[in-house]
Amino acid sequence: MNEIMWAVDVEGSGKSPPEIVELAIAEMKGLTLTGRRKHWRFKPKKGISPMASHIHGIWDEDVVDAPDFEDVADDVLMWLEDKAIVGHNVKVEVDILSQALEGWEPTAAYDTLKIARRILPAEEKHGLEYLGSKLGLSPRAEKITGGNSHSAPFDAVLSAILLDHMLRDRTEEDQRAILAGADILDSAQGSFL
Repeated sequence: MNEIMWAVDVEGSGKSPPEIVELAIAEMKGLTLTGRRKHWRFKPKKGISPMASHIHGIWDEDVVDAPDFEDVADDVLMWLEDKAIVGHNVKVEVDILSQALEGWEPTAAYDTLKIARRILPAEEKHGLEYLGSKLGLSPRAEKITGGNSHSAPFDAVLSAILLDHMLRDRTEEDQRAILAGADILDSAQGSFL
């Protein structure tokens, strides 16, 4: 498997409609992180709700000098266009990015949450933070990003590491089948669930 894809995470404003406050992407070739990453912060038009700030740690004063998403949308699109994405509960990323990037749709959107529920059924929980801690994957994501849980760079990288952890010892045929079943954009994925 040599497909180039982006592990993606978005942190939002917590307001309605949601706006992107932070976006991070980490390139993968197959299941391996390549080291190429991008990270953006944006100033939402309606500010950040205190509840969202408590979760991701980004406050209005942290983005006061950040650009509006629209000002860098072309740059974001250049990175993501014509590529598959990976994320934990990736529907959130697909929904918010599709609204912000008119006409954008990834070639595939692989959900590591769906894969974890299938491959790790005995786990008590399947949230990214829980699995990262339980499986001992979080320290590697911390080392790569210098961040922690609920920062977009950390969560994007941890999603990539989790995907690799769950699929690395499987045959390429199994890897492809599992990914196809976890692609939320593929209408045939129902058999995976």
